[in-house]
Amino acid sequence: MLKDHRPYYLKRFYNKFQKMYARYFLAPQFEVFGRGLVFMKPWHVEIFGGPISLGDYSNVIATPDKKVRLTVWPAWKSSGKIEIGRCCLICPGTRIMAATSVTMGDGCMTAQHVSISDSDWHDLYDRSQPVGLTQAVRIGNNVWLGENAVICKGVTIGDNAVIGAGSIVVKDIPANAIAAGNPAAVIKYLDPDKLIRTRMEWLANPARLAREFEKIDREMMKGNTLIGWFRAMLFPRKGD
Repeated sequence: MLKDHRPYYLKRFYNKFQKMYARYFLAPQFEVFGRGLVFMKPWHVEIFGGPISLGDYSNVIATPDKKVRLTVWPAWKSSGKIEIGRCCLICPGTRIMAATSVTMGDGCMTAQHVSISDSDWHDLYDRSQPVGLTQAVRIGNNVWLGENAVICKGVTIGDNAVIGAGSIVVKDIPANAIAAGNPAAVIKYLDPDKLIRTRMEWLANPARLAREFEKIDREMMKGNTLIGWFRAMLFPRKGD
């Protein structure tokens, strides 16, 4: 569809339902479930083990074919943890797996199909071992992980760094670096003379931002009707 044909009140109800679902079904599975969280299709978010923390005003987007999975293993040792900071964006297909510790700072973004793991999950020589070598992963503030990026055990990524799509990160990436490749290597650094606007700044006044989005939705959906929505779903035509 080229546009959302739903009446505005239906979209508003759907958003409230997603929020209610996330608080009822997902929140009990988190050690920390922040304020102002936004989930899109939260029924496709899967949580295994814990403790798992999700900071205030973060957004999590999942789809039927690209579930978001957060896994702490082994639960019986109570040794692993996942900590995601404030104002982060977690896109469809993101997988975060921890046997020791995966920490992500504030304002980070993961594109689709990002994989972060702090373990080999099997020993090189004893394949019966369920975890293998494990080392903590530390991701700084305002880090952007590109589509299909893989972050491996023991890696530290500095503040503001950008990891290119499809990169395999096996060693530390310094702050303000742009890295890409397999294995990922620094290709350049961010221009120190250019201002970086972070998600924390963008979400500094969430109430005002919510009002702005509501105004945009009302304008875009002005004139939409229930009958028109059903017609677009059942009998789509050019321009819908």
